[in-house]
Amino acid sequence: MIENQKIRPAQVVGPLGEPLTLDSLPPANTTRWVVRRKAEVVAAVNGGLLSVDEACKRYDLTLEEFASWQRAVDRSGMHGLRVTRIQYYKSLYERQQRY
Repeated sequence: MIENQKIRPAQVVGPLGEPLTLDSLPPANTTRWVVRRKAEVVAAVNGGLLSVDEACKRYDLTLEEFASWQRAVDRSGMHGLRVTRIQYYKSLYERQQRY
């Protein structure tokens, strides 16, 4: 089975369309999470460059925190990762689900 094999791509497409490698990911000691950095980590996991567990361990994130980033990207793209817009996009998503 492919999922059991440890095949990893050398690079994936980043959130802005640029190649993203392990070396170009945000540093492990990142404490200031801007939208671009969050989106890069999500893109790395979605592309198979990192596993969810590796990302959480590397960046000292909880599974819930990473999952919220992933949901925000899935729902609203990079704009959904903006802290000031989380409530707006959350309520917009909930309204769309009702109709």
